[in-house]
Amino acid sequence: MTRINARAGRKEWIALVVLILPLLLVSMDVSVLYFAVPFITKELDPSSAQQLWIFDIYGFVLAGTLITMGSLGDRIGRRKLLIAGSVAFGGASAVAAYATSADMLIVARGVLGVAGATLLPSTAALVRNMFHDEKQRQTAVAIWTAALTGGISLGPVLSGFLLDHFWWGSVFLVNVPFMLLLLTLGPLLVPESKDPKPGPFDLLSSVLLLLAMLPVVYGIKELATNGAEPLPLAAMAVGIAFALMFVLRQRRPEPMLELSLFKHRSYSGPLMVKLIAMFGLTGFTVFTTQYLQSVKDLSPLVAALWILIPSVGVGITAPVSAVLLQKGVHRAFLVSAGFAIGLVGFLVMILVEADSALWLVLTGATLQASGIVVVMTMATEMILGTVPPTKAGAAAATLETSAQLGGSLGIAILGSISAAVYRDEVVQGVPAGTPAGALAPIQDTLGGALVTAAQLPAEIGGQVVETARAAFVDGMHAAAVTGAVLIFLASVVSAITLRKVKVRTLAPDGSHAPLEDEDEPGQQPQPVREPTAQYAGPADRAGHGAPYGG
Repeated sequence: MTRINARAGRKEWIALVVLILPLLLVSMDVSVLYFAVPFITKELDPSSAQQLWIFDIYGFVLAGTLITMGSLGDRIGRRKLLIAGSVAFGGASAVAAYATSADMLIVARGVLGVAGATLLPSTAALVRNMFHDEKQRQTAVAIWTAALTGGISLGPVLSGFLLDHFWWGSVFLVNVPFMLLLLTLGPLLVPESKDPKPGPFDLLSSVLLLLAMLPVVYGIKELATNGAEPLPLAAMAVGIAFALMFVLRQRRPEPMLELSLFKHRSYSGPLMVKLIAMFGLTGFTVFTTQYLQSVKDLSPLVAALWILIPSVGVGITAPVSAVLLQKGVHRAFLVSAGFAIGLVGFLVMILVEADSALWLVLTGATLQASGIVVVMTMATEMILGTVPPTKAGAAAATLETSAQLGGSLGIAILGSISAAVYRDEVVQGVPAGTPAGALAPIQDTLGGALVTAAQLPAEIGGQVVETARAAFVDGMHAAAVTGAVLIFLASVVSAITLRKVKVRTLAPDGSHAPLEDEDEPGQQPQPVREPTAQYAGPADRAGHGAPYGG
């Protein structure tokens, strides 16, 4: 049996830097369109429905294909899928940059979603297969998580800078040189890895999963925007029906997704933890950015630059949490502590008023992001440490799918609570003399109120702005209270349920202990030999040669 070197060397750490390139681009593509919409609207003249799809199609397709692509990478090779995905991502970026119609841009963004779904699980699975030493893997996962989180914050800043100097297509075209760099360095520095006995690829399961995820994510987003209307509710019902069909399909001998793993807290626990973390972080980030732009009246680029401050906290807490884990601090304590820090951030946001100093809201946002990134780091590390390297792609994809669902639920639920409070207070506070035709946009959103107020007489317009901003802040307080309660419960529950979780690690000879929770009675760990030929290449199949084939 080929002996796998437990500790990674310089080549693996350089390869990690290479893997951060696609990770940053995929995460930035979620938010890079924030400032480009006015320019795209002027150039391509999309309808309101087309504009919505330009924004949402990327996230829809990404969420719907993550598990499929993670499973595919386990079968054909993660590096191979990473390279193919990079080609697709770069090509779709070029098409999007030079799109001549809204439909063309929507299709390009959809392809970007598919390509992004190949890159996220591939990078995580490759990290799992390059770093077998537990302490090194913890550090690598912390860097991976910080890059993923930081990319979302960098997207608006990069977008604002490019739009100040170039045309709107530059926000897409910037991806191309980075993907070319990945195509050059990836084959040289990143080792190939795959499942040596993957079984046949289940195309039907892939279709069922896509048909399950797309309607559910669509329904959640539509409920957040338009409330409980028949179409999104029906879409979610259809998605749930296909999800049940997918689950039944996984009872086959060689499933795409190992449902038996969900019985173990060392697998299902991190999935739920990351879902809650993304619920709080993504769901509330919308309020922070809108507060800076619409309440504090900052320009989009200036607001985006201020939002970088929480990224500094993320850059500190992610590696610090890895160091504490290496020092022997239990994962359950770190998850609970991360939630507790995030909780303080939510409590700070309850104190924010329309006339509060800028440092207060930035402090709250920094505490939220810094605490939640600790949770995300621990969740990712637990999942990748739990499953064998041969299944790392599907496991990482399942984790990111959980994150996508958590973010969508956060936006929907916290957004709905805030909108209800906003509408109630605006209805009561609209000044007398406001034209009847102006009431609808004022009561709809803060943005609509500000645009409408600018068209009203100065005195009435000023009162509308003051009322709408105060109502928005009260709605933000309601969302912060809801988030704080959820995060507090998550902190307590995670401390209790995760404290006896075991994380399986790879022995230097390639053996694995079976997946197990510490308090599961009647189970004795029995070493399970897994083939080390997961590293593709003739040398591995022959049983000798370099540990990373190909």
